[in-house]
Amino acid sequence: MNQHRRHLLELTLATFFISTSGALGKFIAMPPPVTIWWRCLIAMLIIYLYCKYQKINLRLDSKKDRLPFVISSVLLGVHWITYFYALKFSNVAIGMLSLFVFPVITALLEPLFGKEKFKPIHVLLGLLILIGIYILAPEFNLENSHLKGILFGLLSAVCYSIRVLILKQHVSRYNGTMLMFYQLFILTIVLFPVLYFMDSSGIQSQFPFVIVLALFTTAIGHTMFVKSLNHFSASTATIISSTQPIFGIIIAYFFLNEMPTWSTFWGGFLILSTVVIESIRSKN
Repeated sequence: MNQHRRHLLELTLATFFISTSGALGKFIAMPPPVTIWWRCLIAMLIIYLYCKYQKINLRLDSKKDRLPFVISSVLLGVHWITYFYALKFSNVAIGMLSLFVFPVITALLEPLFGKEKFKPIHVLLGLLILIGIYILAPEFNLENSHLKGILFGLLSAVCYSIRVLILKQHVSRYNGTMLMFYQLFILTIVLFPVLYFMDSSGIQSQFPFVIVLALFTTAIGHTMFVKSLNHFSASTATIISSTQPIFGIIIAYFFLNEMPTWSTFWGGFLILSTVVIESIRSKN
């Protein structure tokens, strides 16, 4: 297996792990900010032990990097919380699909954040993904809570795109696992007050699911995704990771009994076709 295929496989695997957040976010019976705090705490401890085992340096090269670390961490926290609210207000399909305008946002914003030149192909591929999402999505009833789910999903997408673009400026100098550790460490501190304002008693019964969320979705999935930014542009990585709704809907079908429709298959086919095109284009 050549290097490009291996990196592509790692990014796809990271995408699968991250996609488990849809079913878990819908299923876990706690307020999203509380769930996210426990997620950050547990994942941070796991990654810290991994860093010690692998002897990964946790020191920052410059004090100037502190502010970007904090900003990107807060954006990650807002992204997770608003995404979980999108899942609570609607369902896994709507929550995940409304989030996935972020490849288009990322592709359009990337030239403003780095040396990447504006590439019309990313706009075209982003539009194809939006068409696929439109086909994939169930009928939206804007008079009920689905509207709130969509709006929270869109806000989550904006935060996620900007966070990825900020991190892209640092992955060339820092280990991806180290980056994720600091993101979680900062969020654990920032979100700590929510334990005093929201009901956190549900952790006793929800702990096993939070462990899965922290280990597979966060510690493994997000760390692998951050590492992939060493090998792909931010827009390429986000477009390839647009298979998340496909994985998420399949997982929701088996574990939450959310039935996909024919539009799910046709929309999924269009998204997967776009991912194949971007994979070939990024290799060339």
